[in-house]
Amino acid sequence: MSDGTEILNRIYNPNLAHVLHPVTLQHMAREWLKEDTPNFDYGGFVVGEKEETALLLMKGEGVLAGVPFFNSVFKELECTVTWNEEEGNFIEPIKCVATVFGKVRQLLLGERVALNCLSRASGIATLARRLHNVADNAGWKGQIAGTRKTTPGFRLVEKYALLVGGVSTHRYDLSSMIMLKDNHIWTAGSISKAVKDVKTIGGFSTKVEVECRSVEDAEEAARAGSDVVMLDNFKPEALKKAAAVLKSKFENTLIEASGGVTEETLSQYLLPEVDVVSLSRLTQGYDTVDFSLKIQKDGIDPTNKPVEQILNKK
Repeated sequence: MSDGTEILNRIYNPNLAHVLHPVTLQHMAREWLKEDTPNFDYGGFVVGEKEETALLLMKGEGVLAGVPFFNSVFKELECTVTWNEEEGNFIEPIKCVATVFGKVRQLLLGERVALNCLSRASGIATLARRLHNVADNAGWKGQIAGTRKTTPGFRLVEKYALLVGGVSTHRYDLSSMIMLKDNHIWTAGSISKAVKDVKTIGGFSTKVEVECRSVEDAEEAARAGSDVVMLDNFKPEALKKAAAVLKSKFENTLIEASGGVTEETLSQYLLPEVDVVSLSRLTQGYDTVDFSLKIQKDGIDPTNKPVEQILNKK
């Protein structure tokens, strides 16, 4: 294992699949399969139902993520998946990470759907792992977080991938945490009124966050009882001054920095007074990881064949 791989694997990865509801996974897999094959399976007519084994190849380097979604797709098709690598591992290509056994028609029905989940989840997790390690190497004690800028219908996969990569999901949806943004404030009339009104329905169990564009706005939000203050689109130098002022006055208020943060500039936002740095790039600007599924002929065990030979097979 190279030094780079050791660094990217330097994170505790529990079995995160336990946070996913089996019924939800089943429902998503069924909907994806219905979308991809709404009526006739023409290719399936050609290959039939002979049982075959397919080799899952990871052809691009990155953090393996999306395993529960891959499994759920093939479970619906009554195929068996055996993994050679653990989710959360950083893997250098080209490597066989799993084998899938079942009727060949079923293998091909699930191929593209399952690979789409895996390639996108692994892309997000890989970027998240890099950002996590930037913060870790800086000795920063806060949290890197994604945002709600996710793909409609695919949010669960993207949020799960953030966890595998070692960063925070932020709020999952509008019901997970109350966030008052500029449109809420302008419509309500003021930050104080918006916070007061929303606390009447949010109660004691739901945190309130307010998007602020100045130190004055942030102080008003904190005085009104906001649990989290987001300093939106602050340049690093302005952020440093604003965060220091706010923490000196409101020690228990969490401070989030967001807007304009990139992988290259992230380190400038990792200040002691900042508790959270969020980036939409985590679910909008990532590179996917390349995977392919290759069916083996003549009952040959794919784990005994050279990967290069598999890739070059016509």
